[in-house]
Amino acid sequence: MTKRAALPLLMLMVIFSPLAIDIFLPALPVMAQDFTVPMSQIQWSISAFLLTMGLGQLLSGPLADRYGRRPVAITGVLIYGISSLLAAFSASLEAFLICRLAQGFGACAIVVAAFACVRDRYDAIQSGVIYSYLNSAICCIPAMAPLLGSVLTETFGWRSNFEAMALYAAIAGTIIFFALPETRPASTVQHKKLVSLNRFLPIIKHPVFLFNAVIVMLMMAIMLAFVSSSPSWLMVQLKQSQQTFVFWFSLNAVLNIVACFLAPKVLLKLGARKTIGLGMGILVFSGVLMLALLDWHHPVAFMAPIMLCSLSVSFLTGTCSGQALSPFGDNAGSASALLGFMQMSGAAVLVGLLQLLPLNEPQQMALLMLAILPIYALWKLPKVKSTLYEVASI
Repeated sequence: MTKRAALPLLMLMVIFSPLAIDIFLPALPVMAQDFTVPMSQIQWSISAFLLTMGLGQLLSGPLADRYGRRPVAITGVLIYGISSLLAAFSASLEAFLICRLAQGFGACAIVVAAFACVRDRYDAIQSGVIYSYLNSAICCIPAMAPLLGSVLTETFGWRSNFEAMALYAAIAGTIIFFALPETRPASTVQHKKLVSLNRFLPIIKHPVFLFNAVIVMLMMAIMLAFVSSSPSWLMVQLKQSQQTFVFWFSLNAVLNIVACFLAPKVLLKLGARKTIGLGMGILVFSGVLMLALLDWHHPVAFMAPIMLCSLSVSFLTGTCSGQALSPFGDNAGSASALLGFMQMSGAAVLVGLLQLLPLNEPQQMALLMLAILPIYALWKLPKVKSTLYEVASI
């Protein structure tokens, strides 16, 4: 398979994850009624998926190194497809959540294998280009998947969303089975233990990694909280239609795509330090704006701060991810796996705890946005700032 032909195949692989998050969002209120549970409990299905997506980072990477990218990807597709089908026929919320946990492990294996293939086949410059294409594909799903999910839910019921995921797994999995070659280099390092805490302890103790990884985790928590709370607030509390929800969600997704293209240009022009400062400043303003508009029960009052926040999330996620991994040139795989674990599983736990508080959805979002304040205050200390960037530049 040529490098040019690999790109569409890799896009098929990375789409599994956002599809499992975004397609069924318009159906959440219907699902809560069907399972006779509060909306807060049906929102766990998103956190559960991301929880195992994060945990799987620590296992899927070593498995891909030991057994190869192809078997890990194919196994992930099988787990994803079977769990999607079982989710479609779940009779209880408990059974449904178990299926979502399994689906997260499957999606993680596929995505890890895809990004490992990129590292295997492309040099540093080409990899950057391919990652940009893949991230663009990922960003497009939130703009399109809810449209499909809304039509499926209105026409066939909420379970059809998971049948559609199973169908996608069957079609994409068949293509992957016949088209994906094994790309693992013969020189790949084989660790005796698949998961070893000793491998991660020096990374988590590193001040540059820890500071930036916490920011990345908070950014993912903000995105997860928005994805899980927006159906409840817009469709249940504000009595908006599915079509109106899809409009606002897709509009924010389009702005996310624009922000994803804008962020690298800002980073190149301002540098990492100023870009991080700008992102945190916008995030604080977004939280204050959300609090100021709490009494205005209108979609604009909720979505305007969210859209502004999306800009800061784009600035901070990419920049801080790069900063977090910068000191680990000889241990990038383990550092990347740990970052992914903190980003996804940490955010899932954080949002799960947040949803236990007696706060409505805009208050929850404002609290998460303003959680950057102590980090921003720490970052402003001259000694801390100079230490972080001096060590990161080594």
